[in-house]
Amino acid sequence: MKGYAEDLAHIHASGFTALAETAAPAIVEVLRGAGIESGLVVDLGCGSGITSRALVVAGYDVLGIDSSRPFLARARRNAPDARFRHGSFLEERLPECGAVLAVGEVLNYTTRSLRPLFGRVQRALRPGGLFVLDLAGPGRVPRTGPVRNWWEGEDWAILVETEEDPRRLLLTRRMITFRRTDRGWRRGGETHRQRLHRPSEIGADLRGAGFRVRVRRGYAGERFAPGHYVVVARKPPSASASPRRGTGAD
Repeated sequence: MKGYAEDLAHIHASGFTALAETAAPAIVEVLRGAGIESGLVVDLGCGSGITSRALVVAGYDVLGIDSSRPFLARARRNAPDARFRHGSFLEERLPECGAVLAVGEVLNYTTRSLRPLFGRVQRALRPGGLFVLDLAGPGRVPRTGPVRNWWEGEDWAILVETEEDPRRLLLTRRMITFRRTDRGWRRGGETHRQRLHRPSEIGADLRGAGFRVRVRRGYAGERFAPGHYVVVARKPPSASASPRRGTGAD
């Protein structure tokens, strides 16, 4: 995806890290519960490096991948012991690893099918490896939308209009940003579009790629807002296990 230029990356890193901070320790618990206590974890759409930092502290090797250079600059400061790469999760080569993460609705930022990515992740994971992600699905915005919100920090403010097209399964966020500089306040803006994915369809596609799948309402026992959910997909311990298809959640 294109987006998260300097000002929006600053705003996101300053005021919108709660999801990553909640997810990070919960993901560490999930990994350890699956017997993955060390080794390489690939953090797709790593953002400012909040999750990457927690994984490094927990003893994992981390490779973070993000398409935003301003995010990567912050990630390298937040998690200096991790490795980071500039690129798209749709195209970057995935090394052999114990787990792959996509925290913060990362995979919604493409209109392409996710099936090729799921196949690449499955092939990169060692037997028993985990793919942990959260996604936006239909119902993120009430049918009375669009919804308008604003937030502010010490040196920034952001106005956001969010609208959902249920027919096209498309979420649009129009953002106007203000950031204080030495010369005063600078105004900017970005528009982000996300393709919404139903949990049943994602589950079926992951099973088709050879995963065992569980769908959850949050990372650490919390319940996400409507339309937002977590998926924990595991590559079977036996590398020869054959893919199977399904539509529900395990």
